[in-house]
Amino acid sequence: MITVVIPTIGRSSLREAIPEGVPVIVVEDTGRKGPAAARNAGWRAAETPWVVFLDDDVMPGEGWLEALTKDLESLPEDVAGSQGRIEVPLPRDRRPTDAERNTAGLADAEWITADMAYRRAALEKVGGFDERFPRAYREDADLALRMREAGFRLVRGERVTRHPVRDDGFWASVRFQRGNADDALMRRVHGPEWRSLIGAGGLLPRHAATTALGLTALALAAARALSCADDREGRGLRGGLRGVRGLREAGAGGVWAMGIAAAGWAGLTATFAWERIAPGPRTPGEVARMVVTSVAIPPAACLHRLRGELRVRR
Repeated sequence: MITVVIPTIGRSSLREAIPEGVPVIVVEDTGRKGPAAARNAGWRAAETPWVVFLDDDVMPGEGWLEALTKDLESLPEDVAGSQGRIEVPLPRDRRPTDAERNTAGLADAEWITADMAYRRAALEKVGGFDERFPRAYREDADLALRMREAGFRLVRGERVTRHPVRDDGFWASVRFQRGNADDALMRRVHGPEWRSLIGAGGLLPRHAATTALGLTALALAAARALSCADDREGRGLRGGLRGVRGLREAGAGGVWAMGIAAAGWAGLTATFAWERIAPGPRTPGEVARMVVTSVAIPPAACLHRLRGELRVRR
């Protein structure tokens, strides 16, 4: 009745957790084409009516196969997919870190392929996963939206799968901003309201404001420094620097503009950092990581979104 498909890059030990007798296809993404391509290869090789996608870092709960069978049996033909219930074990002796809270968000996420079963016929109808999504981000939401657009329904089952928290390092939250590039493709494919369709929020507008204020403050500071240097040397600005002559002439007005931009950047950055620090354990290491990465995340998010917009317009 089912085939389990697990995309991985050399780290999956999940096969041993699947009960005997269940076909399991582990797709090694050796060419680094991404999990969308790996899952497509897996379900196309399957011969069963249902294909269950599991991530390589999850662990099915006790009685998972029996619960899965119950979830899928007697589903009407217009139901194309059944999502498992994701549990994220969090520490009980302290508040969770930012990374742990981000992983815990998977418990409420819709249609994620950490544990998602699809009818093979439905996958054939919509063409499977869109391989333009290069990472484990948004490719599952995109497929779910296309399933709905094709007239299918998606439901939640009762089976339980655990998703442990990994320590991905100090800069993990900055690296995760690469997903903003995939958001550009989501907008291109599903329109500007795509976030509301999948119940996803977003901080990009605030990150854009933070980045704009920071760049403005830096540009004004650089222009003022060049003007002061020019005054000392007793010669006029030339070429591309002529556009900053107004700052010298404006005098205190330019200083005020620089101060306002810097204060705005600092205020937004501090707010963002505190929003991440407040619910956490507030240890020195966690606070330091939140402060440093809160400075880096807004420009990283904007840069990746710009890269994504340029890519989808080619």
